[in-house]
Amino acid sequence: MADEEETNEYRWESGYEKTWEAIKEDDDGLLESNVAEIVARAKRKRAALKATGAIQLGMMRHLFVVIDASECMFLQDLKPTRFLCVLKLLELFVHEFFDLNPISQLGILTTKVKRCVEVAALAGNQKKHIEALQQMKDTSCEGEPSLQNSLERAMNGLKNMPAHSSREVLVLFGSLTTCDPGDIQKTIKSLKENNIRVSIIGLAAEVRICREIAKRTGGTYNVLLDDHHLKELILNQVQPPAVAGSMEASLVKMGFPGGKTGSGDGASDSAADHAPAYCLCHIENETSCLMGNNSGYNCPQCGSRYCELPVECKQCGLTLVSAPHLARSYHHLFPIKPFIERTEVPEMTHCFACAKPFGELDPNVYECENCKQIVCLDCDLFIRETLHTCPGCASDPITAQMKTN
Repeated sequence: MADEEETNEYRWESGYEKTWEAIKEDDDGLLESNVAEIVARAKRKRAALKATGAIQLGMMRHLFVVIDASECMFLQDLKPTRFLCVLKLLELFVHEFFDLNPISQLGILTTKVKRCVEVAALAGNQKKHIEALQQMKDTSCEGEPSLQNSLERAMNGLKNMPAHSSREVLVLFGSLTTCDPGDIQKTIKSLKENNIRVSIIGLAAEVRICREIAKRTGGTYNVLLDDHHLKELILNQVQPPAVAGSMEASLVKMGFPGGKTGSGDGASDSAADHAPAYCLCHIENETSCLMGNNSGYNCPQCGSRYCELPVECKQCGLTLVSAPHLARSYHHLFPIKPFIERTEVPEMTHCFACAKPFGELDPNVYECENCKQIVCLDCDLFIRETLHTCPGCASDPITAQMKTN
């Protein structure tokens, strides 16, 4: 497969395509129906990509996002600039990432003047990551980026993560050059040995070393076409990736922390229980959190205090999560089955989910295997991407009970 990709011709080497022939007028001399058909065709393609088989996913993800902050990010081919456009899209990415991956952690790095700087540590608090991205809007873009320093910094933060978690790096690279202090081939080898997947999104043109890094580490490499394509490429990284190689299914020990509660007996409550304490999340950083007795979360195994979840306890190594985090990850364990595509169902004229009549632009409808309800293409995509539950099965108590059993 990789050999086929290398033998493909570049766009400028292939023959020209008559793209204007794809747009044709209808009987009334209008283009609206043709444009709507092209949009519907794109939606069907998205639905086909989402309807994947049973694969093992890396649900517990540890992801570092590396942002290129070199002088090339001041270019205005993306409005208002490359850097501001990337920051705005990353705010949406952070929100979608934690919504779909509630027991995962995210970190943010920037690279400029041949160095790599950590903007946000690896953590599961989406508000702090969005605040960090908003504060970066006034950052000056200067110098050259260093791809090797960025990957080394990310690898140092990921290589000690648990083996059952997914270790990933997403690089938003706008430069055509990189200034590295050593042999980047050794870095690529170390990334592969530590099972770290590197995906790169190019903002300018294709760079050979970026494609090699993504290919050897099992990641993806894409170059944007416009700002809409960039948004699509970034949001494609929200879905949990398939596990690289074979991973044994094993139980993961987790803790469900709770705040300290008084027993009601004044003699048993010591002064230490009411004293404020620093959380271990930020005790090594300059911005330490001083929490009171009623705030924060206590590790049930060693009693360490933390200000946010999910987190891995630094004292005993226990993964600390809350029950809603696991509940929101349930649809990754048991994804909804792909709906059966039907060409025409005469007895069904309206979509079961949105109650809209089936139109002529997309004659295909989609049927659930369990409840036999028919939905339109838009509802099929919404159920698969956002809802993760069939409305027909959820409204029928018989099928709902069969699904729980």
